[in-house]
Amino acid sequence: MPFYYPNFTNDMWRIFGICFFGNKHHFIAAGEKKFCQERIMKFLTQQGIAMYDTAVKVRRTKNTASDKDLEIVEATDVEAMLRQLEQCVAVVTAGLLATDLFCSHFGIQGPKVGNYVEFALPSTRRSIRLYRMPSSSRAYPMPTEQKAMFYREVFAYCFQLPLAADNR
Repeated sequence: MPFYYPNFTNDMWRIFGICFFGNKHHFIAAGEKKFCQERIMKFLTQQGIAMYDTAVKVRRTKNTASDKDLEIVEATDVEAMLRQLEQCVAVVTAGLLATDLFCSHFGIQGPKVGNYVEFALPSTRRSIRLYRMPSSSRAYPMPTEQKAMFYREVFAYCFQLPLAADNR
């Protein structure tokens, strides 16, 4: 896949559109049933939002997109990555498998969906928040707008965005 969350039925870019622009259609390519990757990448770069997988090598045990059908062959060295991202104040996981992998690396207890835990980056004085967000998959039983309310809290923390009454 060329970029993160390319499937049009996934709501991640609708969630970003709601949170930052008040418009769940903001990242949809005009007149098409697809997301505008160029617009998304420009936005993420301007905001300083990094995206990466918690595993660099995986094996699909079945021909599905479900995390339950993934076998982790090689986990990402998230600690090394965070050391390079010196201004990073929060990490967001959007699935149980990603959360479990991240937490096992740092020996921390994972937060419940919609919550966060703080952890110290080893051998530093840096405190970082790990947020566990609801999955953006339509298979996750929650309306897109409700998911966006959870994500909005992360973005409010990271970017000092107001928590608008219509997003609560």
